[in-house]
Amino acid sequence: MKPFSAPIEDILFSLSHIAKADDVEGWDRDLTSEIAHHFAAFAEGEIAPIDEPGDREGCKLVDGRVVMPKGYKEVYTGLAEQGWQGLTAPEEQGGQAMGALVHGVISEVFSGACHALQMVTGLVPGAIRTIMKFGTEDQQARLIPPLVEGRWLATMCLTEPGAGSDLSQVRCKATEGQDGWRINGEKIFISGGDQDLSTGILHLVLARTSEEGVKGLSLFLCQSSKPDGSRNDITVTRIEEKMGLHASPTCQLAFDDAHAELIGNLGDGLKAMFTMMNHARIDVALQGVAHAARAYDVAGAYAAERVQGRNLLGEKVTLDQHSDVRRMLDECDALALGSRAITHLALVAMEKDARDPLVDFLTPLAKVCGTEAGMRAAELGVQVLGGYGYLSEYRLEQTYRDARITAIYEGANGIHALTLATRLLTGAQLKSAQAFENLMLDECDVAGSSELQEALILWQSMKDKVAGMADPSATAHDFMALTIQLTLVLVWTRYVKGADEHHDPERIKRVGKMGLVDASLKAKLHAGKIARL
Repeated sequence: MKPFSAPIEDILFSLSHIAKADDVEGWDRDLTSEIAHHFAAFAEGEIAPIDEPGDREGCKLVDGRVVMPKGYKEVYTGLAEQGWQGLTAPEEQGGQAMGALVHGVISEVFSGACHALQMVTGLVPGAIRTIMKFGTEDQQARLIPPLVEGRWLATMCLTEPGAGSDLSQVRCKATEGQDGWRINGEKIFISGGDQDLSTGILHLVLARTSEEGVKGLSLFLCQSSKPDGSRNDITVTRIEEKMGLHASPTCQLAFDDAHAELIGNLGDGLKAMFTMMNHARIDVALQGVAHAARAYDVAGAYAAERVQGRNLLGEKVTLDQHSDVRRMLDECDALALGSRAITHLALVAMEKDARDPLVDFLTPLAKVCGTEAGMRAAELGVQVLGGYGYLSEYRLEQTYRDARITAIYEGANGIHALTLATRLLTGAQLKSAQAFENLMLDECDVAGSSELQEALILWQSMKDKVAGMADPSATAHDFMALTIQLTLVLVWTRYVKGADEHHDPERIKRVGKMGLVDASLKAKLHAGKIARL
């Protein structure tokens, strides 16, 4: 089985040459490279080796507490001691004040090495960002340092048995008394709802403070321990048995008069929670990218060594010399390169100005594109290895299982598509679509790409058609796909143009040209489907 190898050069090339990170104030490519290589060494040497045994062992619920697989606590301790949990936290709170671009690099590498552990630790940056934006000075001083130091981990408690994507149905209730706020209710699908890695957990809980639909929701900070040091009244009622991510405990939690404190204003729960969710959606996109890159790496290494069949001259050849296998490998590579670049476009826009309407438009594109890339590349990787891909020995079946959840959590992909075809094309949020259109128009002026101009004209006509529909829901899937393909045309145009700056220019040119043709054709396909409605 091929050991995990972090694709650092591909990541840095995407940031600099495709997403134009050099335009971001404070971006330092050399420093980012140094940090990335340092983390990659830790990920390859310490994190990746626990991934497979952790998947096999899974998590256990023992006497009401979650026990993580062997070796996870030791690796997490090393992660925290090296300061990685406080990478993006403010310096005054003990962090390193690195930006979202550096975090994006680390997040992808972490997910590629061990998605399960990344899931348990990865909500800390979003929690810190939420506390910094909505918390009081006292809350920031008390709650951020333990997260930075790794003494605490964080969760995001939204979903309930009767309230999945429809948060207006949240019934978990917060009541204020003389000794503060108390929370009662149940939350499900809570990643890292309990674990034995950190000494404490900070739960960010969305709870109802009035009956005014989503306006009656507020956000609360609920520690795993009470002020006196005893355990808070939060019970793990079960760990879910899942298709993948066996080493990430997905918990059902029962809050029974649990002590909590309000963060932000009453009724602003969704506003505060979305600060954390937007970060998490980019993180999930990068999880998908990481799985796509891992599938390509494993399948490519196997195909380059496995001798199978002969060429037209009768000579024995390796698998990658067969055209159909080469096609699948190039598609895997294109899935990783393309989806990474779209996610980096969103990250760069976010780092320039988080309030930029373009961020709202690019984030769902990145989430859908990245997660679908991870699933498709894993499927192709299994096919390249044939029967061996179906075995656990080469780990692609685990990649296939682990990647599948990314299209579901942090908003199912279909919901993001519906949002794109409805709210982001009309009304107050129309400025998001306009910002995206301006990005494409500017690129047409700079690149002079006929493929981009043609795809943009298609998109503009379909955008107007969808925006004018009384019910555009039937077009949502194809409009999201069309928009992704348009963005990929931009991405592949930049890849081909800048290929000589890559350490493997021939690979980038080959895959880039293939991707450009493929994206152009798919854009026409999806535009045609919308036009027929």
